[in-house]
Amino acid sequence: MTLQDEMKKRRTFAIISHPDAGKTTMTEKLLLYGNLIRSAGTVKGKKSGKFATSDWMEIEKQRGISVTSSVMNFPYQGHQINILDTPGHEDFSEDTYRTLTAVDSVVMIIDSTKGIEAQTLKLFKVCRMRGIPIFTFINKLDREGKDPFELLDEIEEVLDIQTCPMNWPAGMGKRFLGIFNRQKEEFVRYNGDEEETIIPYTELHAHSDLTENAMFQDAKEELALLDEAGDNFSLDDVLAGEQTPVFFGSALAPFGVETFFNTFVSMAPAPGPRKSTEGVVSPDHPEFSGFIFKIQANMNPAHRDRIAFVRVCSGKFERGMEVKLSRTGKTIKLAQSQQFVASSRGTVEEAYAGDIIGIYDPNIYRIGDTLVTGKDKFEYDELPQFPPELFKKVTAKNVMKAKQFKKGLEQLVQEGAIQLFKRHRTESYILGAVGELQYEVFQYRMKNEYNVEVMLESIGERIPRWLQAEQIDESLFDEGNLLVRDREENHLVLFRNEFALNWFQEKHPDMKLIDLFEVNSYDQTT
Repeated sequence: MTLQDEMKKRRTFAIISHPDAGKTTMTEKLLLYGNLIRSAGTVKGKKSGKFATSDWMEIEKQRGISVTSSVMNFPYQGHQINILDTPGHEDFSEDTYRTLTAVDSVVMIIDSTKGIEAQTLKLFKVCRMRGIPIFTFINKLDREGKDPFELLDEIEEVLDIQTCPMNWPAGMGKRFLGIFNRQKEEFVRYNGDEEETIIPYTELHAHSDLTENAMFQDAKEELALLDEAGDNFSLDDVLAGEQTPVFFGSALAPFGVETFFNTFVSMAPAPGPRKSTEGVVSPDHPEFSGFIFKIQANMNPAHRDRIAFVRVCSGKFERGMEVKLSRTGKTIKLAQSQQFVASSRGTVEEAYAGDIIGIYDPNIYRIGDTLVTGKDKFEYDELPQFPPELFKKVTAKNVMKAKQFKKGLEQLVQEGAIQLFKRHRTESYILGAVGELQYEVFQYRMKNEYNVEVMLESIGERIPRWLQAEQIDESLFDEGNLLVRDREENHLVLFRNEFALNWFQEKHPDMKLIDLFEVNSYDQTT
């Protein structure tokens, strides 16, 4: 099979939503259809002891939330599927944003009882900005929710994207009857369990209990209205990110999920070309290339290893091959390579454009690194960075555990969820994060993975601004405007608030204060 044939089989996508919209439940069901698990756990499965496959960290199982993106690979109907399940909680949105750089399409899940929520909107804007095709699944139809037309209007108005319902619900909640599949002209009946009864339109007359039901009749009239006045489906518009196909169903039931997934796989794009410092790189470019979008420590607690997640962008990956790390020019042999179902993994011998693989990290990789073979020397576009908003001093409770403290600190910081700074002169450590929950996870993992209890002392919200080396005058800074260094030994100031920043700028107009996050930052553009 040629490189192009392999590439065309790949479907690499992320599932995004607001917390509790049903994202991880949907992921479980897709794994079920891919024959990877025998029964689907749920995120809320703490009492039963059954947990979601994609939530592999102990803290995820305890809290019932996803706090890190997880990767799942499996074959399905002649395609190779790569699903990236992302954390919905806004405190972990940085992990989600970086994950979105590694996918070719997105499944957006909306809770029919709530409609568009804050995190959905934020993630959607990132997808629109990157031109990622979006497929919408309106979930929880087995509960009383918003009117379907109201939900479509909300998507169009709030998200500014054209909608095209691929199916249409008859009833909802306790009166939910099923969905009309507009493409196949059949009614899929909801039986209240996992069984779905498919009835072609031509045979509906034989089901009088349906056809004489008022909810069914209302849905038929709404369907006729859609056929007459709704937007026509255009795959070109979908792939351009201008239209979103909309599916109704229930991930928990599950109902409508398999129909949705089959349609999605047939429509979703294969890997496309990507921008690099040397121009656009095609996925069928013969030389291997890829970039690291995520680093995860301790996925296997027994071995305390570090895994770098690589999105393959071109050529063919083969285990044992030698690659160049573009940032340093160093040659590395990729002897240990894996594919995943969350924390379960198996050795992967080869991979192609679109695949997500894990490679062993001997502490040399960084998020955003590009790997290439041959004479190629390019780097893929920089991944977005985000300014921390909350800052805390961090120390080990037991000074005798300084070695484990430093190791845990370095490894968890390299994952990218928290950022590390050192105070000028005192060398004490300060952590920066987007949200409070990141600190909870940091504390938990330091204790459970590195056996170090840490103390965190808040220094509040701060505004970081970098300084040029020749402009550093220690006498200008104090506790209010804190002088620190980042991991690259660059100096920056953590200003207490906007007033302190403006006052400093007015008093020292010759000093250039650099906001590193203005460039390549989604927050600045959304």
